[in-house]
Amino acid sequence: MTAKILKNVRPMGAELSDLAIVDGRFAADAPEGADLIDCGGHILIPGLVEAHTHLDKSLLGLAWYSNAVGPNLMDKIDNERAVKTTLGLDPQVQSERQAILSISHGTTHIRSHVDVDTQHGLAGVEGIMATREKLAGLVDIELVAFPQSGMMIRPGTLALMDAALSMGVEVVGGLDPCGIERDPKGHLDAIFDLADKHGKPIDIHLHETDTMGGFSTEEIIARTKALGMQGKVTISHAFCLGAMDRAYVAGLQDLLAENGIHIITTAPAFAPVPAVRELKALGILTGAGSDGLRDTWGPYGNADMLDRARIVGQRNNLRRDAEVELALDICTFGGAAIMEIAHYGLAVGDTADCVLVAGETLAEVVAQPAPRKLVLKGGRVTARDGRCVLDAP
Repeated sequence: MTAKILKNVRPMGAELSDLAIVDGRFAADAPEGADLIDCGGHILIPGLVEAHTHLDKSLLGLAWYSNAVGPNLMDKIDNERAVKTTLGLDPQVQSERQAILSISHGTTHIRSHVDVDTQHGLAGVEGIMATREKLAGLVDIELVAFPQSGMMIRPGTLALMDAALSMGVEVVGGLDPCGIERDPKGHLDAIFDLADKHGKPIDIHLHETDTMGGFSTEEIIARTKALGMQGKVTISHAFCLGAMDRAYVAGLQDLLAENGIHIITTAPAFAPVPAVRELKALGILTGAGSDGLRDTWGPYGNADMLDRARIVGQRNNLRRDAEVELALDICTFGGAAIMEIAHYGLAVGDTADCVLVAGETLAEVVAQPAPRKLVLKGGRVTARDGRCVLDAP
């Protein structure tokens, strides 16, 4: 039996208390001789959830990449596919580097979309699976088979997607049925067929805006309903929900709520974003992620989900403390619910995945994120003072 007591801690900003951890779970009390950790009156939150990133794409640890890529989405996709070869990217090493950075910031669960295409095959899947095994006990990594270069426009990709799911990839990914594939029926039928065949959920990138994105959303809703996949479908980005025609968006959101379809936002500066307060009011589960992190698409990102909560708050004009706390909820409980993480939280019986953070209130924790004091994964210390216990390669 292993046991710890977190002394002088404020769970979710509440009054000071002591929390017991026994065999990796929060417990009502701990046996004599338990290790004592004085938390100094700091706030404890559940482990942060990185619900949308691309571990196979990061250029962390490499020389600076000079970006002169064209402005269109396909320019970036085609360039990235080529650069993986010219730079000799190793998806295992790159994914490990980013995952360790995430751990240092308090992330305990990651959902990573990983490219599956006819040029690189399943190399990304194999690399991230190796990282997942190497970092077991430090962070949980869930994979999404992602046809970044398209399926219908690149014959052979569908078979590779099928193979990735047979290897143990947990989620079926998809991509702009109209804007990239130019075949919404073919693309959506294909990914929903894969989900039905393998018994897997879906997480589809939808960058399409306005009515084009709305049309794709309606088609996703129709298939979700027809196949009884309520609660198993996520739309990532969902820029169309940030459209100016709020009456039209309201109708879409009502249908999303009715069919249990989730939303994951990265709250980028370059596009309209879903209004998280509206989603919350409708009971639509919402998570968040860093998306790409210092890659061939752009030089930004720090893998810090508290900083991402701040960005979500700013993009949604969340100002009152209760509103700012919503941004934190999206980066913790929201992502955890979408990923169906069992025993998530700070209650007795929950897995002791948690982060000790500095701040007087939860709103301050989001607005002024400081290096994490302590990170625990299953009761095991994985990071202290903003540094993971494991060095990056």
